[in-house]
Amino acid sequence: MRIEDLDPRTQGGPWTELLLEDLRWLGLYWDGEPVCQHERIELYQDALDRLRAAGLTYPCFCTRAELHAASAPHASDGTPIYAGTCRDLSPQEIAQRSKVRPPACRLRVPDASDPTGIVTFLDRTYGDQRTTLAHECGDFLVRRSDGVFAYQLAVVVDDGEMGITEVVRGRDLLDSCARQMYLQTLLGYPHPTYAHVPLLIAPEGRRLSKRDRDLDMEGLRERFGRPEALLGWLAHATGIVEDPRPRSAEELIDRFSWDAIRAYREDIVIDQKSLEQADVGAL
Repeated sequence: MRIEDLDPRTQGGPWTELLLEDLRWLGLYWDGEPVCQHERIELYQDALDRLRAAGLTYPCFCTRAELHAASAPHASDGTPIYAGTCRDLSPQEIAQRSKVRPPACRLRVPDASDPTGIVTFLDRTYGDQRTTLAHECGDFLVRRSDGVFAYQLAVVVDDGEMGITEVVRGRDLLDSCARQMYLQTLLGYPHPTYAHVPLLIAPEGRRLSKRDRDLDMEGLRERFGRPEALLGWLAHATGIVEDPRPRSAEELIDRFSWDAIRAYREDIVIDQKSLEQADVGAL
């Protein structure tokens, strides 16, 4: 169990225990004590030092507003593709700009003509993937200007050090794979296998989120009453089982099929009608 709490705003408070309690309620368990990313900063710093020593990083002084205001193209997730603005700053320019604001740290990616900057892999849901880093993301952040390590670097170090061999996560992170696999190669870590799965989305196409007052686990627990009802409904919504009747996590292990997930590559819309049907299945 890994708690990804790099951002200081997510550290402390009741959030971690609430998350773990929700998983226990669902009937999901894990080995050993939870590992928190904010306790592993030295590992991320060591990885960054190795990248720096190899001449693969550089300081970046661009603000978020400047990046989004630029006319550069955007990646499929909406983030701007970095244009290399700070890539070739002189030592004098770096020293001068450092007096105004602390820099972030970016990783250089190979030019589009360099085959080492082309990442290919097979996703268990979405099939063959091919990414040219220079075209899809450009030089990307490995540490923010406030000193917080970027998710891309931290998750690569954690997966490598923890011996992770399979990664299953939402398809909104599919675009992150190429960056992470490139970092794995640079840092000498093996590549896990990846499977990205459809998201539960609102009727207008956006991801469900607390910010938009969508159903969170607290709301789902209130609506379904018991974990078997929620799990059975989710299994039906993703095509794993033929009806939404209540089922435990253990019951669903033998029913799971990647073929079923592949058949549902499109995101799954959660609206009032689907929730009303869920109530019927929960009875």
